[in-house]
Amino acid sequence: MSYSEELSKALSAAGAAEGALVEVSSNGRTHRGVLMPHHEFSSPDAVVLKLGSGYNIGVRMAEGSSIRVESPPPERRPARAEAHRSEGLPRIAIIGTGGTIASYVDYRTGAVHPAMTAEELVSAVPELRGAADLRARALFSVFSENMGVRHWQILAEAVAEELNAGADAAIIPHGTDTMGYTAAALSFMLEGLGKPVVLVGAQRSSDRPSSDAPSNLSAALRLCLEGGRAGVFVVMHDGLSDDSFAAHAGTRVRKMHTSRRDAFRSVNAKPVARIGADGISFSCPGSPAHGGRVSARCAMEERTVLLQYYPGMDPAVFGPVFEGSRGIVIAGSGLGHVGEAMVPLIKKARENGSVVAIASQCLGGSTNLNVYSTGRDMLSAGAIPVGDMLPETAYVKLMWALANSGSAEEAERIMAAPLASESGDRRETDV
Repeated sequence: MSYSEELSKALSAAGAAEGALVEVSSNGRTHRGVLMPHHEFSSPDAVVLKLGSGYNIGVRMAEGSSIRVESPPPERRPARAEAHRSEGLPRIAIIGTGGTIASYVDYRTGAVHPAMTAEELVSAVPELRGAADLRARALFSVFSENMGVRHWQILAEAVAEELNAGADAAIIPHGTDTMGYTAAALSFMLEGLGKPVVLVGAQRSSDRPSSDAPSNLSAALRLCLEGGRAGVFVVMHDGLSDDSFAAHAGTRVRKMHTSRRDAFRSVNAKPVARIGADGISFSCPGSPAHGGRVSARCAMEERTVLLQYYPGMDPAVFGPVFEGSRGIVIAGSGLGHVGEAMVPLIKKARENGSVVAIASQCLGGSTNLNVYSTGRDMLSAGAIPVGDMLPETAYVKLMWALANSGSAEEAERIMAAPLASESGDRRETDV
């Protein structure tokens, strides 16, 4: 969306170009700041200013408004696309998907929209320059709640393509709301992965002075350059300070807070590593980074559902869901229980060739269907417990297992065998 004709004439008459320091008077108020680019989410009658505080504001230019230039724009730097090509340094692929980490504020409504390109995101973080040969590529521009199976598949194929073409690692800026699902999907899809693949997000958009995007990106890059580990990881703040970050296994991580910078936690496991001013400290053994070709096994059975059991769950309501699904993951109460009225549905689904996997909505601890009679009835009906696996990870894994096996029995065997550290018998006392 461009400026309105009237505002375009006013800016031209004042000699106000992007980057100029201007004073704007409108509706009896005066604001002083740097004139920012007018993007597609800006109102045609508004200018966007970056104030001295670092915050951006949108000012609607009403009749009688005025613009005065205090100083011209600073001299522009060379084209940014050439600034990050550094031969001889480790090559890092930046594969953008959108989300808050790559977004602008809509100054008409105050809403945040995915808009920044991957190249703009890299250019916005000076700390990244000179550390690696960065190759930015925008794959999507969507919020993570709009990501789906097809996005995961395209992303896995893109990651494999970049790594097989010589990239030493891949960093994926991603929206935080469903980042755990994508991380789990990549963990199962990328077969033979010998390099780090790091998903990173932000809780505050990149054009805000309080944004956590630059520091999170810098921490992700450090893990790629200094960590020496292969696998799929999520890197986010580990506390409220500016220099403490955690790397989580892609199958063990969940967003635990709606807005805090340190929203992400490893569940039933310690973070793989902590990244701080003093370096990177790993908490568990892992697979050393190595070369070799990675394959993207992207087939997924989309007739799979994730349900949370609740008291009074009516089998009459969920009968059609069970009948139409090849895979059902239930986050049961406590050790993984459902009400006895739901057990016949599990039995019927299993007789129809579907797989019914049971996780716990408690998160901490493991499922165990051998303790109480309800659990034993569920086992007799054909339910399979998935130990301490996250419900969302179990959902993604079951989609993958069904699509990459020849029978329900084989899919059940895949669900029972850890493939990417998604489950285990070890219990930590401090997680």
